[in-house]
Amino acid sequence: MTSRGSILIRGATIVADDGTRVGDCRIVDGIIETMVFPSGLAAQPGEKVIDASGLHLIPGCIDPQVHFRDPGQPEKEDLESGSSAAASGGVTSFLDMPNNQPAVITMAAMREKMSTAAAKCITNYGFFIGATDDNLEELQAAVGCVDSAHSIPGICGIKVFMGSSTGDLLVDSEDALANIFANTPGLIAVHAEDEERLNRRWPKFEARSDIAAHAEWRDSETALLATQRATRLAQEHGHRLHILHLSSALEADWLAGKTTLPSQCDDGDAEAIITTEVLPQYLTFDDTDIEREQARLQMNPPIRSADDRETLWSRLEDGTIQCLATDHAPHTLESKELGFPKAPSGMPGVETSLAVMLDHVNSECCSIEDVVRWMSTNVADCYNIVGKGKLLEGYDGDVVLIDLSLEIEVSDENTWSRVGWNPFRGRILKGWPVLTIVAGIPVFKRDEQTGAKGKLMVLPGEVGEALLMSPWP
Repeated sequence: MTSRGSILIRGATIVADDGTRVGDCRIVDGIIETMVFPSGLAAQPGEKVIDASGLHLIPGCIDPQVHFRDPGQPEKEDLESGSSAAASGGVTSFLDMPNNQPAVITMAAMREKMSTAAAKCITNYGFFIGATDDNLEELQAAVGCVDSAHSIPGICGIKVFMGSSTGDLLVDSEDALANIFANTPGLIAVHAEDEERLNRRWPKFEARSDIAAHAEWRDSETALLATQRATRLAQEHGHRLHILHLSSALEADWLAGKTTLPSQCDDGDAEAIITTEVLPQYLTFDDTDIEREQARLQMNPPIRSADDRETLWSRLEDGTIQCLATDHAPHTLESKELGFPKAPSGMPGVETSLAVMLDHVNSECCSIEDVVRWMSTNVADCYNIVGKGKLLEGYDGDVVLIDLSLEIEVSDENTWSRVGWNPFRGRILKGWPVLTIVAGIPVFKRDEQTGAKGKLMVLPGEVGEALLMSPWP
């Protein structure tokens, strides 16, 4: 059993579910027991007290898409290093993808992965089971059958790669996809790129070595076709669908009016509930950054134009896009230096995602309340995560103290990800997490003594639990 703690946070500007104001927050045995406004709680004998004057208190961020490479690729990441990187970035819970070596496509592999997480993580964790053309029984063991859905702590849904990316998981035939949508309950998350179009277009690009060819090959139409297909299947079968890493204006505009948070749907509604996410990378970079950084910024789907970026911002603000993720997918710099087309796609992101968005707050692109909604509250809503995503009495004591005035230049040397580099290197970001707390226990701090990199405060496996997701019909 992992540890749960008690702590009193005094004088913070609390971004609570019902407003932002100065107050105190007491966490007892890992649960938020009391919040008072204004500040005024008296410390109890022996209670750990933190003076948070001048800092903001927010619910811990939940990253719903990471690739922590465990099992199989420890030179890139494992659950210990990935969880540490998450904690350093104010992320207290994560959902990890199944394209490991070997892929997590059976319940036996899932149980082994959860056992590894319990021994290595310092944050809360959940995992997708990967779909193949012929593992329906394993998917049903994970999430149940259509008429008898169930929820196993630590299992958040089914991942379908509709287009080839990193790893060998691919389901792109109509029969196989329909079989999965028709015969499973719960949430299906899709990597939406059209495999047939990718294959058909590849001969036009295979001789090119310029980085621009990557986004031209994996164009917006390739993403849109798969997004449309997944949406159609979800609607035909009344299935819960989450579209991962939305990257294009074309998709975002097409999805307008088709997505909604689960909490905003009527109970018993037979219609498909469809949600989607965007990445801080897509909200910050554009193709001019790729020209400078080359394959460091190569990912699937690719970073696109400034026009795409602005449309993604507008669709996030109007609610078409519900939440943020990072698609944290580290590769070694040696492999990245191979350039297109040999370099693998993907980049680290979990440790700077909150800082990037806080920098956008300071640039007046959004508010701190927006960031909490997109990185905590709405993620918990999208995945039915119990007790997470809000600062409310009775919710879990996963919280983060942030300093909105703290400026740090991102450097590769300060990274916690095992690959030792960050795509935002050289950028000065204003607004950083300074204390990450999981279940009432401080797990990471960043202050004058620790320096910009910060310091872990617990041992692997000491804190963090399997996330509980309520079952979907």
